[in-house]
Order: sequence, then C-alpha cells, then structure tokens
Amino acid sequence: MKTTGSCFCGALAFEAEVDPKKVVVCYCTDCQISSGGTCHVNTIVPEADFKMTKGEPAHFIKTADSGNKRNIGFCGTCGTQLYAVNAEGPKVYGVRVPTLHQRDQLRPVMRFFLRSKPDWVATEAELPGHQAM
Repeated sequence: MKTTGSCFCGALAFEAEVDPKKVVVCYCTDCQISSGGTCHVNTIVPEADFKMTKGEPAHFIKTADSGNKRNIGFCGTCGTQLYAVNAEGPKVYGVRVPTLHQRDQLRPVMRFFLRSKPDWVATEAELPGHQAM
C-alpha cells in the first residue's frame, strides 16, 4: 500500500510502501516515554520502500534494553518522531503510523511488550467520551 506522511508542522514529508499486515503496537517503556502516551503504533518498512520527500530529519541513537541501537528520526522543529531504524545492519524502519496520512486504513495486527502496558489501557474504552473537545 502506497502511503505518504509528514510531521506535525509539515517541515518533513515522506513516502513508504506499507504492508497492512505489518502494523504493530509497542508498549515498551521507551515507546511510552518517547510518544508521551501508552505506546507507539508502527509499521515495519524495508529501506527500499521508504523515501524522504521533504526536509531532513534530526536523529539520535537510543540503545534498547536488548542492546540494539535504534536511530530515531524526528522533526527538529516540531519534535514529531517519524521512525526508528536500525543503527547497525540492514535498515528496517519502524514508521510511526500516526504520521501517515492513510493511518485510518492501517489497523494493528499484533502487540508487543504487554508486560509494560499500563493496566488502565484495558479499561480506556469504558471511559465516558466526547466526539470533540
């Protein structure tokens, strides 16, 4: 599936060929902290299927609990994370699904790091809600 994406302020844009069967939710504590929420929703994209079309992301290297080094690409202006990619070895991007313009068509198929998932996430659907602020 051909997708396009961008950061919050529009300074960065990209294209990616996405397999809808490779959309995952990660509840690891790194994803919680870096997202400012409970998780990151990612889609796994090989290097050949990812292309920046506008701007150049800022980067920093994060060493995961596993010891793997992940290169986090983000907008230096608004701070939006676009992806995490292997810093060593073959480049496989974990593209942040919320940055994709077609995000409503990409439903997660798997969850990871359930041991780190906040307990209250299971009850979130039961909370009162409003369609807008």
